[in-house]
Amino acid sequence: MIAVPWDAFDDAVTLAGSLDGKIVIDTTNQFGSGEMPPEGETAASFHAARVGGARYTKSFNTLTSAFQAEAAFRPEGERAVQWVCGDDVVAKQVVMGLIADAGYAPIDLGRNEDAAVMEAPRRPGAVYGEEYRLPDAERVVQAVQAGEQIPPTPSYS
Repeated sequence: MIAVPWDAFDDAVTLAGSLDGKIVIDTTNQFGSGEMPPEGETAASFHAARVGGARYTKSFNTLTSAFQAEAAFRPEGERAVQWVCGDDVVAKQVVMGLIADAGYAPIDLGRNEDAAVMEAPRRPGAVYGEEYRLPDAERVVQAVQAGEQIPPTPSYS
């Protein structure tokens, strides 16, 4: 898992040594002064290219750590979603298992190129910074796959 500020990503990858064949979970968000993805490229695609032969995934980046701690292991129907994206289907399945084991509802948003809706900043038409539960998250995935605007952010009591 790479859980460092955006500007430290490249150093973290270098210090990690060879990541060839290893599953990487990137939790970073594009806040900082370092190099940013070019217009039209997702942060997930940008970072995936920087980890060489790793099996890159992006997850655990949309909710604050304090909220994640509070939300872990809720009853099944109330579990907060942790989104995951990546181009390696098997790596995503492993990460989704880890998400479930950590007490959240995993949901596969798609490929790295689909990650824009789960990336910073918090804004209308994105899931970043918002709580989702499984049924609402499934509707988001359907919209992303159809190339449509995602449904309005849900509210839970």
